[in-house]
Amino acid sequence: MPRAVKLQKAVRSLTGQLFLICAATAAGIWLSGSGGLADSGAPLAKSTKSAAATAFVTNQIGNSLSVVDLAASKQIAEIAIGGKPAGVALSPDGSRAYVSAPDGREVVAVDTAARTVMNRAPVGQGPLGIAVNPRYGTVYVADWYEHRLYALDPATLQVTASVATGQSPSGVAVTADGMTILTADRDSNQVSVIDAASFKVTATIPTGERPFGVTIDENAGRAYTANVASNSMTVLDLGRRVKVRDVPVGLRPYAVARAGDRIFVTNQHGESVSVLDAATFDLVKSIRVGSFPEGIEADPGGSSVWVACWDSNTLEQIDTATLTVSQTIPVGEGPRAFGRFLH
Repeated sequence: MPRAVKLQKAVRSLTGQLFLICAATAAGIWLSGSGGLADSGAPLAKSTKSAAATAFVTNQIGNSLSVVDLAASKQIAEIAIGGKPAGVALSPDGSRAYVSAPDGREVVAVDTAARTVMNRAPVGQGPLGIAVNPRYGTVYVADWYEHRLYALDPATLQVTASVATGQSPSGVAVTADGMTILTADRDSNQVSVIDAASFKVTATIPTGERPFGVTIDENAGRAYTANVASNSMTVLDLGRRVKVRDVPVGLRPYAVARAGDRIFVTNQHGESVSVLDAATFDLVKSIRVGSFPEGIEADPGGSSVWVACWDSNTLEQIDTATLTVSQTIPVGEGPRAFGRFLH
């Protein structure tokens, strides 16, 4: 099928508008270490964490959530969600997956063991980016249309607080100590820094053009945004609350993850993942992956990076040692995996 036809079919979400104009999200991986420090340039110590066993991948066209057994290299369940699901985040203990459904204007909670929907609740007009506070379990949802971030009770999904952000917030990330929340405000070309306790914006930091995904790098005291319109990744110093630099990447970058001493950026229109040196930001390699790569997350063990490819309907594994695609797993239709999806 010609690419133009595929794009016309693409994803008519958020009250019928073509949602892929902005496609780029937060695959926020929290790395161990102290936050708010200037980057020393030293590589991360080799992780002692176990490899992820399962991936929970949102399928926007399929209106579902794929459950993927990573060791067996296959989808083992597909859970009906509805509402063109896009964002996904897991509770701190991994017992629940929280999914944003923009067309349904709701957030859905899934029991990851039973693989069933537990609860769903209306949230705003265009819930998109979603993250969970790793310390307290609070669920945070960015509303694309209302330009707000909502805090939800993780048990009931009821809104407990909200705060105005910049225009069209997309990606959301939370520091490992649970104290600070970031939103990538796409149409304001900025990141909003929000104090989790007071739920107030304490700073805004400029980025490249149309930031979508935002990722926190705890070890380096930095955050990264994938900037759709400027084909760049912005490096932010979280301690000083300033922009450090913009780094060129591929076409239409969507999300960022760090594994070891490398940074990985999905490029939708480049059908590739840019690999950068985490100290110098030099390009190490461009890895060819499936069509329209979007969500990305590094395995806690650091040996793999997983990429959801929207147009190929696949979840792909990149070996961080060889920097090659080591396996491809079929999933549902239109996978986005916008957020943290590994457990």
